Amino acid sequence: MFKELDPILHSQLRLAVISLLIGVKEAEFTFIREKTNATAGNLSVQINKLKEAGYIDVVKQFKDNYPQTICKITTEGITAFELYVKNLQSYLTAGK
Repeated sequence: MFKELDPILHSQLRLAVISLLIGVKEAEFTFIREKTNATAGNLSVQINKLKEAGYIDVVKQFKDNYPQTICKITTEGITAFELYVKNLQSYLTAGK
């Protein structure tokens, strides 16, 4: 009856990052940090976990002599998010 929830996406901050990237397809690290209210260190760790899972791609580059990190959701990340939402719905409709 209850579907398994992806442990990678079940973290509040990682879920927030994926949710943001679903809507914009890519975003700068600073944008994600501001929207999630996370510390830079914690966000960096969680982005790395999403990258290792194959859910996002991370591009590091320089813009006007400043480092810039851009995160993009992958096809695998979109699929994982959609499945997570579908499985979460099984919890919401369990009593019906």
